[in-house]
Amino acid sequence: MPESEYYWLYILQVKNGNYYTGYTSNLARRYWEHVKGTGGCKYTRAFPPLKIARSWKIFADRGMLLKIESLIKRQQRKSKTLLINNPESLEELVWTKLNFKLNIESPGAAYIKAIYLKGENNSSNH
Repeated sequence: MPESEYYWLYILQVKNGNYYTGYTSNLARRYWEHVKGTGGCKYTRAFPPLKIARSWKIFADRGMLLKIESLIKRQQRKSKTLLINNPESLEELVWTKLNFKLNIESPGAAYIKAIYLKGENNSSNH
């Protein structure tokens, strides 16, 4: 896989207080699909997202990404909260459980705010 190809792995905080984990090639588009209830995800249609709790830009093939997503989904809430508060801990978790060295970036708050603002601007156009 070329270095320029990546996926986003994300954890949403949803309306019922739980976390929802997913992946996408376009984080802004996918987040607004969850918000609008149009992305085919029944869980976030029932419990809309309040915010993107954490996201990572992961340079890995789709097969490995699915393994990482599944690993996060199997974690207890306490472990997910740790990942959200310490995003670099994902590297250690993946290395320990999957024996895979991650190449990731964790975007800052400014990037996430831009997604929220982009969606607000898009929703005012519809």
